[in-house]
Amino acid sequence: MANLTDVNESNFDETIASGTTAVDFSAEWCGPCRMMGPILEEVAKDIEGKAKIVKLDIDESQNKALEYQVTSVPTIIIFKDGKEVDRTVGVQDAETLKKLILSV
Repeated sequence: MANLTDVNESNFDETIASGTTAVDFSAEWCGPCRMMGPILEEVAKDIEGKAKIVKLDIDESQNKALEYQVTSVPTIIIFKDGKEVDRTVGVQDAETLKKLILSV
C-alpha cells in the first residue's frame, strides 16, 4: 500500500505546484474520512508515477480549508500545476476516484 503524505499550510503550495495532485481535505473526527483512508491508499498505489494524493487535516490547516471553501469533509480537490481543476465531496469508490484524478 502507498503511504499518503500529510501536507499543511507551510508546504501546501509547493506540494501542488507541479503535476497532478489530489488533496484529501479531512479531519480525524470524521467517520467518512476514515472510510476513505484505505480507498485513497489503493488509488495512490494505482496512479503512482502519474499523479499523487496527499492529505490535509482541516483542523490543523484551517486557513487552507477556508481558502478553498471546504465546508464538508471529506472533500478531495484535484490540482493541475497548482490550479484547481475538479473536486468531489463525500465518500467515493476507488474506480470513480481514480478516473477523476487521471482525467485531468
